[in-house]
Amino acid sequence: MAGKFFPMSQFENTLNYAQQMDEQDPLKEFRGKFYFPDFHEKTVRYFTGNSLGLQPKTTVKYIAEELEAWAKFGVEGHFLAKRPWFSYHENLTEMAANVVGALPIEVVITHSLTTNLHLLMVSFYRPSGKRTKILCEAKAFPSDQYALESQVKFHGLDLSEHLVEVAPREGEQLIREEDILAKIEELGDELALVMIGGVNYYTGQLFDMKTITEAGHKVGAIVGFDLAHAAGNINLKLHDWGVDFAAWCGYKYLNSSPGGVSGMFVHERHAFSPELPRFAGWWGYDKDKRFQMEPGFIPMRGAEGWQLSNAPILGMAAHLASLEIFAEAGMERIGEKRDLMTAYLEFVIEDISNKNADRCTFELITPRDKTKRGAQLSIMAKGQGKALFDALSDLGVVADWREPNVVRVAPAPLYNSFEDCYWFGQLLEQAIQ
Repeated sequence: MAGKFFPMSQFENTLNYAQQMDEQDPLKEFRGKFYFPDFHEKTVRYFTGNSLGLQPKTTVKYIAEELEAWAKFGVEGHFLAKRPWFSYHENLTEMAANVVGALPIEVVITHSLTTNLHLLMVSFYRPSGKRTKILCEAKAFPSDQYALESQVKFHGLDLSEHLVEVAPREGEQLIREEDILAKIEELGDELALVMIGGVNYYTGQLFDMKTITEAGHKVGAIVGFDLAHAAGNINLKLHDWGVDFAAWCGYKYLNSSPGGVSGMFVHERHAFSPELPRFAGWWGYDKDKRFQMEPGFIPMRGAEGWQLSNAPILGMAAHLASLEIFAEAGMERIGEKRDLMTAYLEFVIEDISNKNADRCTFELITPRDKTKRGAQLSIMAKGQGKALFDALSDLGVVADWREPNVVRVAPAPLYNSFEDCYWFGQLLEQAIQ
């Protein structure tokens, strides 16, 4: 990483130290590419990029261009706009592929996250004979849970038997990866699909997707991931890892508008598989013949063949603004700053916890190993309830609360600073009840 940071062993919980770290940050200029909320009477310290990323300053320009094209051209904007709507998603493909470690043919930006997961599972969850079971992590994000449950029921199968969850061991917060691998081996030829969140939304635990994929394939199962908390956060290599399919939202670490468009990955080996069952729509039809309106669905090659309807242009314009920033910064540099800044925030939180042990202690339930997490830290406040979080919010911190006593924070490398992390610690101490 360009620039020379102080080593982690020399971390200091001081404003001067944090400011020196920011001065040496080779990504420091990217902070100025985003709008920061100003709704609070105090300075907002924003740590919820894991829920909704901040707005890039170019978003307004790109959306305005499409509104102007709509006003000027009407329907002809599909072909006459600066970025013709007919092929708009193609502006996003290569940049999105670079974010998730994929080939362009393996990626398409379209629809919303859970829609894409359903569309992919229609194709890749094909229970047959004794191979009928889905393996997922316990306490997955509710939308994933509902999607998996409904897929099992759609095939007329009993939920209690065919949806298998791997949970943390008693008294533990994290799922041991050896337990996932053991369960895959145990299910063997009864396992149809492994579908896990690449990063668990609650704990921030990053799973070894390469190893899980290899284990699933070894027993003949399909392996897919929900990357809502991983895309734009983790250095992914979906193609190299051999993942069959994945989907992610664009509005968390990818900063692409509330409820914005989603990404979809289908591995190259499935690039042209018209025999795969799918819920088809005309935007996934061979684009050279799309307007001939002929019967009989002919899918486009690659992930594009899972598109349904016309591209949501305004959402894609917002996504373009963010992906350009990712392309400029590069996932390697983003990942290096992520690891350092998250480690610094961890240090700050531990320092505050040690200083206030007689009133409250803070336990990180997120893995300490940087290879097992991304930017998110989930903090269990022992001896404190939601009043702590409410006080933190009153002091200008935008974070996230999960019952019964967990605060989730995520220092996003593109716009958060080391000084933000320092002030989080100061405000956390003030918020202790």
